[in-house]
Amino acid sequence: MRRSPGFALAVPAWAWLVIFFVAPVAMVVWFSFGYKPGIFGTHANDVLSFDRYVEALSPTFFATFQNTLWVGVAGTLLCLVIGLPVAYWMAVKAPPSRRGLLLALVMVPFWTNFLVRTIGWQVILAPEGWLSSLLQGIGLTNGPLDLLYTRGAVLLGVVYNYLPLMILPLFVAFDRVNGPLREASKDLGAGRWRTFARVTLPLARPGVIAGVLLVFIPLMGDYITATVLGGAKGNMVGQLVASQFQTAQNWALGSAMAMLLIIVIVLTVAAGALVVWIVSLPFRARHRLVLGDPPAPPSPPVPGPSDTSATPAGPRETQEVAA
Repeated sequence: MRRSPGFALAVPAWAWLVIFFVAPVAMVVWFSFGYKPGIFGTHANDVLSFDRYVEALSPTFFATFQNTLWVGVAGTLLCLVIGLPVAYWMAVKAPPSRRGLLLALVMVPFWTNFLVRTIGWQVILAPEGWLSSLLQGIGLTNGPLDLLYTRGAVLLGVVYNYLPLMILPLFVAFDRVNGPLREASKDLGAGRWRTFARVTLPLARPGVIAGVLLVFIPLMGDYITATVLGGAKGNMVGQLVASQFQTAQNWALGSAMAMLLIIVIVLTVAAGALVVWIVSLPFRARHRLVLGDPPAPPSPPVPGPSDTSATPAGPRETQEVAA
């Protein structure tokens, strides 16, 4: 009986990738070179041009791109700073019998719809909400809480919504680091912080990279959090793309904005990887392991004819040697 070729197992995955990723992105690229034909038309591609890209890079849209990049980078860094110690504690310090329960608690927010969770924060951060009343009651604020519909509210919302996506890969990475490696580091004289920085964190680097990508990429395209919690002050590119497709019915301009957002995400990820690689170069050179025989020590210099130690002894020195 003939066995099926090895690539046959990957056919469903490739088919899913082509149908639900490659084809939609190709359509967006095609629409981005078109234009809006009229009031009731959505797109036309009988005349191809880069005019929609020029229109998308106008000062108003460019400011929105800057705000989106700031929220994306800041939200990803906050998720990393918060999620790193939480995942480390869950994987290393927590009892093994309770890790399943802790993982379930991390996943609890995903049991509720994304929009419902975000609206919940809108209720909490409202000036007349219970949090504002509590802060005024204990004297921390003199008036209603003025946080809703600001960039800070958007940042709080994205950190809450995407934090589990950072914790889960970090937990898996820390859980795979063998305990004997940390014990050996401590036996060799390294403290807790040095063991974490030199042994645990480098071995967990794939989890850190996966967590950063899982948070940064969808966060850059998020428009629900910005719409619900940011209002006019929390505009992000995702809101502009959605408004062009749904409200303005200008699919060409919306497609150009979406393609520019993809380009910004790719360039940001590449720039971040380059910065991390450059920063880690000195540490790699310092801790490089060389296998083989150690290099031979340098040989002593051979005295030359001009060396004073090679000059003939004087008469007095000759007499002392003869004696």
